[in-house]
Amino acid sequence: MNLKLHLLSRIALVAVLCLLVIGMYLLYKSHQQAEQYNQQIADSAAKQLEAQLLLRNAGIGRATVFPDFEFWKHSGPQPGICLTYLPADQMQQRSLCNGSKLANAEWPLWFEHAYRWIFKPESQVIRPINVQGRHYGTLTVTPSAEMEIAEAWRQTNSLMALSAVTVLAVCILVYLTISRALKPTQTIVEGLMELESGRLAYRLPSFELDEWQKIAAAINQLASSQQLLLNERQTLLVKLIDLQEQERRSLARELHDEFGQCLAAINAVATSIKQTAEIQAPDLVNDAEHIGRITMHMLAGVRGMLGKLRPAEFDEMGLAASLNALIAGWNSTSGDKTCYRLNLTGDCASLSESQALTLFRITQECLTNIAKHASASQVSVTLLIDQNTALLTVADDGIATALPLASSMGIGLLGIRERVLAISGQLNFAIAEPHGLVVEVSMPLNLNNE
Repeated sequence: MNLKLHLLSRIALVAVLCLLVIGMYLLYKSHQQAEQYNQQIADSAAKQLEAQLLLRNAGIGRATVFPDFEFWKHSGPQPGICLTYLPADQMQQRSLCNGSKLANAEWPLWFEHAYRWIFKPESQVIRPINVQGRHYGTLTVTPSAEMEIAEAWRQTNSLMALSAVTVLAVCILVYLTISRALKPTQTIVEGLMELESGRLAYRLPSFELDEWQKIAAAINQLASSQQLLLNERQTLLVKLIDLQEQERRSLARELHDEFGQCLAAINAVATSIKQTAEIQAPDLVNDAEHIGRITMHMLAGVRGMLGKLRPAEFDEMGLAASLNALIAGWNSTSGDKTCYRLNLTGDCASLSESQALTLFRITQECLTNIAKHASASQVSVTLLIDQNTALLTVADDGIATALPLASSMGIGLLGIRERVLAISGQLNFAIAEPHGLVVEVSMPLNLNNE
């Protein structure tokens, strides 16, 4: 959920809860005022009746009329309130209601039900009429529930309208304030995405608030540390790969100059022995031929190791000849099971020795992985070289159907990742249609990768 909307929703919720509390308090105060008003009417009417009894007992005023509610009728109290006088002997009850109840309700039905259930607005107020220690009767004041509900609704409705406008204004101001305060979060998220994509040179700008500034400083420091570590790792990888290639070159030279020459000499001696034995000792011919076959087998093995360690075409004719020889070798060893194709566009001479060797080793490793794990029938190797970039793509129609790849391919792919990192390149994997793996290596040519 969006942080601004999350905070705004919480603030709006608190505002609504406060509004409900205020509304309940207002309704409670309105009910309290209505009860106090009813009690005041009851007290006033009781005192008037007691005064009438005192005057009647003293022989003053109209002695035959009691209770006389005319005073109350013309005093103008709230309409709908009824007075009921019940004598002590309960012989003749007299009642009088001032005005009439409301004909049409101006409030919602749910409000009336809730108000009646909570406050009981029709509660009667009872006052005894006592004069000179004698109990003459009971005065009952019955308030108008509709009038009380109408007044409560009027006050609540006014408050709700004002509060709704206030809450809306507060929410708008809070949203604008929060938006301004949280504006740097978008910049920080974009910066983190830049760093996640590998662009560690990106740095977050300065921010006005101290909290955002501290976060930006921490992220920038982390990016600087990661960039330093990556540069150190890349330098170490370059040195390790160069050392590995030097060792392979030295080992290939030793195998070619020493072991290969010795096997060639043995083969020559075996051929000479065979020729001499055919004349002088026919029994030794088979042994000489057997020695020759073993020697040729060993020479073939040495040539295979030399091709893996340091292809002869690479030093003599360059990357293009080495790739063609590599593809031809895989086609010859795979028979009809897998068809390997090479598409080469661009000038391989524009590559440095380390760049060319890295592309060759990556291709070599990809083809080895395909032969071991992919069970592919078609493999294509595409190398596109322009002025700024070299793009190598190795695609097969093997059994791969989803990423991430199987753990059994981890070591070979890890070596490819390390080589790509050493040349400041980018490595991407994708699934071919309908199945198979696509390995894409992009290498910038404007960097010093010697």
